[in-house]
Amino acid sequence: MTNDLNSYLPVPTKRKFAATFGVVRPISFWVQLALGTVSILTLLLAIFSRNVTVQTTTNSVMGFGVFLGIIGILVLCFRLYWMNRYRRLDKLLQSPNRELHPSKQDVIQVLQIGLIVSFIGLLLAFLASEVTVIAVLAKTLALPQTIAVYRPENVIRSLDIFVVLANVNLIGAHFVGGATSLGLLNWLEQ
Repeated sequence: MTNDLNSYLPVPTKRKFAATFGVVRPISFWVQLALGTVSILTLLLAIFSRNVTVQTTTNSVMGFGVFLGIIGILVLCFRLYWMNRYRRLDKLLQSPNRELHPSKQDVIQVLQIGLIVSFIGLLLAFLASEVTVIAVLAKTLALPQTIAVYRPENVIRSLDIFVVLANVNLIGAHFVGGATSLGLLNWLEQ
């Protein structure tokens, strides 16, 4: 069945691949940058607005989620730096001098490294989201459902939701990067 499907897909020529690469690369970069910026801002807001006087188990779990989110942001920063390699490859592929064109293996290697970095970031962002959602769930389960008892350590604050939002945006940013690399790799290897 894949042979039938591949017969309908265009075989990438160097010129077609370079044109597609030149369009996909900046779109992917700016989407990742936008989602990463939202993640950074929401995590910074959550970090600098936390009440450090109340220490509970859920706060330490939430802190671990913030820590994983920060590591995910650092991985995203490396991914955005790696997009500069994509830009250099794009310029070389667009060059009229064929001697400057990178080999197919060089392009595949750069795309594979970008894909691996995106998958690592995706895993970290997913784990950070899971940890923060578990912390928020633990806070909701700690409150009796029929009695309005307010204990500061069990109140779900909007900052807890900001941490979840930051980690979900990180998942989106790493997904876009991974999808870009995977799509270009798949198209190149046909």
